[in-house]
Amino acid sequence: MSWHTTVITGRYADSVRLMGVARGVRAREGVARCEVAMGTAANLEALRELGASVDATPADVVIAVDASPEVVEAAMAEAERALTAVPGGSGAAAGPAARPRSISSARTAAPDANLAIISVPGEYATLEAHQALTAGMHVFLFSDHVSLEDELALKQRGEKAGLLVMGPGCGTAMLGGIGLGFANVVAPGRVGIVAAAGTGAQEAACLIEAAGAGITQIIGVGGRDLSEAIGGIMYRQGMKMLAADDDTDILLLVSKPPAPSVVRTLAAAVPKDKRVVAAFVGWEGGDAPFEVHATIDEAVRAAVGGAEPDLTSQKAAVEAARGRTTGRPLVGLYSGGSLAHEAITILEPALGPIGGNAGHGDASAVHSILDLGEEEYTQGRPHPMVDLDLRLSMIADLVRDGHDGCVLLDVVLGHGAHANPGGELAAALAPLTKTGIVITSVCGTPGDPQDVAKQEAALRDAGVVVAPSNAAAARLAVAAVCV
Repeated sequence: MSWHTTVITGRYADSVRLMGVARGVRAREGVARCEVAMGTAANLEALRELGASVDATPADVVIAVDASPEVVEAAMAEAERALTAVPGGSGAAAGPAARPRSISSARTAAPDANLAIISVPGEYATLEAHQALTAGMHVFLFSDHVSLEDELALKQRGEKAGLLVMGPGCGTAMLGGIGLGFANVVAPGRVGIVAAAGTGAQEAACLIEAAGAGITQIIGVGGRDLSEAIGGIMYRQGMKMLAADDDTDILLLVSKPPAPSVVRTLAAAVPKDKRVVAAFVGWEGGDAPFEVHATIDEAVRAAVGGAEPDLTSQKAAVEAARGRTTGRPLVGLYSGGSLAHEAITILEPALGPIGGNAGHGDASAVHSILDLGEEEYTQGRPHPMVDLDLRLSMIADLVRDGHDGCVLLDVVLGHGAHANPGGELAAALAPLTKTGIVITSVCGTPGDPQDVAKQEAALRDAGVVVAPSNAAAARLAVAAVCV
């Protein structure tokens, strides 16, 4: 097999759609690999590293297929059809003029629109976001690779105009009952969430749903908002908006460890008549102007009530496996950055420095946690929440090497995520449940397209230990390998 490439000039598609097209082509018999991406310098370099060289501009779509000669033409045609089909439609082609090609033309076509979703290469995202703010619209900035200086300028401008700038790198939001980006199906309720970016918000929303409560809004603000450089501008803006929302009684704040000095500035946005609870993962910052918990599950229980889950069966499975897992390596394969970081904050105090790109240890560390959603793993390939190929490959390597310790991973459901992650991962993980132990949690709800109960059942049937939360899974992993 060898790479074949084609370029569709002057055409844009967002990254989620491009990932879906590539995944569909990869499923064809005779196709070894397929990458579909905008022709940015970073994407072209990533393709070259894979062995596919092509000339394109950031305004072009690149299709690269590694396949046997007899299926290349059909695979390319399928990709082009998918790119020109009307999203959610019958597959009829949409001509270049069928949809607006700029924020200004879109606003003309929909004058009542008050929010712009921006998912373009980072070098163009800032200008598009400024255009949306000029048009008086809130911004959902899915794009990453936006500089700190540009982020600060956008958020300062949004704050002055009373508008939200959600992002950059904002993966999840839910406004007026509509999910944006990667979003789970949750019931309406009385809890409003302000969260850094993606899977932290999803985990919190799903645990609230499991507790029998519900959500009013989810405002994502980007992972750097609570840094000293940004100063919590959009956290304050989001809190003020939820404070003014009559349907919201409780505010839940979710983030990786923020700058303590910035957290203290949030005091001015704390509503007098509503409760505020925070899940600042691994928090060691001391005093805060509201109740703070170090894990998401603890913060959710504090916010909406409920007892700690019964882990009797999971603990029994861990105890039964300890003969083959005690003192053995733990490997974490995470698709969610917030979830990987939460696991690290639980694992390292008990096991010492953890290696991998999510931990604080070096290459000599016994245990490792990988955040597969980081740029080093997503350049030129779909996000692991959308495409399982990278994780499946790594799991196959562990099986081949006879891994006899603990494998820890997350499974994230919802709109935008893989259609059947639990089912596909279960078959790959089954051999590792015999040589060691596999522990996971499924971030999802019964209303999600994948159905959380169905996904959990597939994993359990394969011998995987399924915990009720990511934090609970990490605690069980400690018990599995700790001497």
